[in-house]
Amino acid sequence: MIVRRLVALLLAAAVSAGTLPASAKDELVIGMTQYPSSFNPNIGSMLAKTLVENMTSRPITAYDPDWKLVCLLCTELPTLENGRAVIEEYAAGKRGIAVTYTLRPDIKWGDGTPVTTRDVAFTMEVGKHPQSGVAAAEGYRRIRKLDIRDDHTFTFHVDRVTFEYASVGDFRLLPAHIERPVFEASPAEYRNKSKYETDTTNAALWFGPYRIARTVPGASIELERNPAWPGKAPQFKRIVFRIVENTAALEANLLSGSVDYVIGELGLSLDQALAFEKRHKDRFDVVYKPGLVYEHIDVNLDNSLLADRRVRQALLHGINREAISQRLFDGKQPVAHSSINPLDPMYSPGARHYAYDAAAARKLLDEAGYSDIRGGIRHNAKGERLTIELATTAGNRIREQVQQVLQSQWKQLGIDVRLKVEPPRVFFGETVRKRRYGGLAMYAWVSAPQSVPRTTLHSEEIPDESNGWSGQNSGGYRNPDMDRVLDAAEIELDAGKRKALFAEIQRIYTEDLPALPLYFRTDAFVFPKQLKGVRPTGHLNASTLWVEEWRWEADGR
Repeated sequence: MIVRRLVALLLAAAVSAGTLPASAKDELVIGMTQYPSSFNPNIGSMLAKTLVENMTSRPITAYDPDWKLVCLLCTELPTLENGRAVIEEYAAGKRGIAVTYTLRPDIKWGDGTPVTTRDVAFTMEVGKHPQSGVAAAEGYRRIRKLDIRDDHTFTFHVDRVTFEYASVGDFRLLPAHIERPVFEASPAEYRNKSKYETDTTNAALWFGPYRIARTVPGASIELERNPAWPGKAPQFKRIVFRIVENTAALEANLLSGSVDYVIGELGLSLDQALAFEKRHKDRFDVVYKPGLVYEHIDVNLDNSLLADRRVRQALLHGINREAISQRLFDGKQPVAHSSINPLDPMYSPGARHYAYDAAAARKLLDEAGYSDIRGGIRHNAKGERLTIELATTAGNRIREQVQQVLQSQWKQLGIDVRLKVEPPRVFFGETVRKRRYGGLAMYAWVSAPQSVPRTTLHSEEIPDESNGWSGQNSGGYRNPDMDRVLDAAEIELDAGKRKALFAEIQRIYTEDLPALPLYFRTDAFVFPKQLKGVRPTGHLNASTLWVEEWRWEADGR
């Protein structure tokens, strides 16, 4: 009894002194500002969902932290050289490509059922159905045919040869043995009745290092180790995502120890991190990762006030974006001139730049017919008031600050701006996805390196009820010239010629302004000194894809 008591006292002292080995920390609590609007891998486009999904499943391919395309669920990338990619003519004058993948044979769903080509075939069926509402519907439409070779090997026959032919990161597998009955019962209702929504903790839905064990809608998501995962075992037995939508409250939670780590991709704003680093560098390491996160304002082009390109150009001329970058972000978030980041090899410096120019903005508004100023607000000849709604996500302090700056700067031009904020799961799940914002919607896109911005700019990608609200061109942008050059860029294998097409994309974009560029975001990763192994990527495939590399070292060295 005395010996047991002595051991207990020694253990307690070790815990108090922080001298237990790293494995003694079983749980990592992650703070995040948004709760996913859906858990289905193919429904909706929300970063919060992706960050969780990366831990609980894996895409077939992804870009790694060094911006190289790699296999995660497959055994080998298809290339023309290794014969897994073969250019084929499938109709008179029409060329496509056949790409063959082999799934890792050791991967199983959380209930022990092997992940096989049956899941590939079912996922294809869902993706091609016009009522399923998958986010990346265009990718499924392009696959003319699927050949199943065996339980693990399959071939996509794609209707065109694109320079990204080996990448299938948007093809996220669904468990056929669980989801097929739900889908077949009602394809149009699948997005709402999927087991991912009605039975989220079902182990059979997940095949990553973790599986979802518990959810509290709007508040938290608890993950536990997946016993069926065959890869490297993650250190933490549990990971809890705690949702704190207000970024100031999120910082307080980090300091109090209620959360261990605020996730860099969806956590503290840059201005908070800069101030935080000065005060708490003894406890935390701050890493600033510039990347392909594009903060912008989508424009609803069905709004008659905004349909006039001169109004959109005036709005951009009326924003002092350099001042915003310097005052709010210490210059660490560069002004964006289009959706293509200078870090991307396809960036063109020749696209039009809009400097802050209030006089030019006023002239454009006069030319657009809004020259009658009453009570400080512009009206047109019909007496219509130049009033525009600007919506964004609630709780994001920096976005709300930018909102107020924009309202003030545009008011000086005679524009009445009404501000609106919504919870992220509503803003992304309903307002943006179903194009329900009245005028302007401010948020961010994140892309993969050299990604053609087809889903956000092509006229075939406009969400509506007939296509199940699939596609990400929420502004309703239509331009045949843009469609043509987007299509051409995807199938151009020569990098030099492709860069010229990307330059044309950026030229048209900056003339038309289907969205108003603000800045490219630098994500601030605020690490407790004990947390190691997290690698910020700066692009679409976020750091959580490599969660099994994360570890907690008690001495913080």
